[in-house]
Amino acid sequence: MVDGFDQVPFEDLEAAKRAIGPATAAILIEPIMGEGGVRVVAPEFLRALRQLCDQQGLMLVFDEVQTGMGRTGELFAYQRSGVAPDIMGLAKAIGGGFPLGACLATADAAKGMTAGTHGSTFGGNPLAMAAGNAVLDVMLADGFLDRVKRLSLLFKQKLAAITDRYPSVIAEVRGEGLLLGLRAVVPAGEVVDALRAEKMITVAAGDNVVRLLPPLIITEDEVAEGVRRIERACERLAKKHDRPRAQGAAG
Repeated sequence: MVDGFDQVPFEDLEAAKRAIGPATAAILIEPIMGEGGVRVVAPEFLRALRQLCDQQGLMLVFDEVQTGMGRTGELFAYQRSGVAPDIMGLAKAIGGGFPLGACLATADAAKGMTAGTHGSTFGGNPLAMAAGNAVLDVMLADGFLDRVKRLSLLFKQKLAAITDRYPSVIAEVRGEGLLLGLRAVVPAGEVVDALRAEKMITVAAGDNVVRLLPPLIITEDEVAEGVRRIERACERLAKKHDRPRAQGAAG
């Protein structure tokens, strides 16, 4: 854990209030917790945090490294809630594969960053900025984000059908846009391994979740192929885990 931060339970507003002290400067949160298990933070909770920060004179900081740049079907995930942060961190998709990160801030939040107080050896370099501009040209084109939303709905519907067929393997489909998670009943690592055997790379997260983060340019055919591979993996795992229970019941 990063020094200087107090961790509080998920969506516990009273715990957040109790954690505020004389030295508190800001509240930092992911609008959708990726590593934490693709847990979507309720818009009303983000609004409550915004109100709390305004009352206490604190900065509200959003980590949108994973959720930003079209991943949720909006350019930024916070737009789903109508709550704007004071500071926001971006990276990953903003460079379209080129290493790039950015820190966005309101004029009020950035007023302390005067000349000489903040710098970066490679900050604002022309190649990175050209890459970022090229990414924005694609993402801000008419229909791009709408397409992400449409494919997300298709993907989630197909994953929900798999959950219905294999309840002993998958308990729940989570997420927004193309940031999706499968909360597993079996150990998430087993699902990751089974999908790898199907030549599909996924990654485990907290709360026994397997994350699915396909490229934003994924096609309907690729969604269908991915679902077929997930279904084959779940079928094998269901047979593996259901057999011992059936034998135990017979005994």
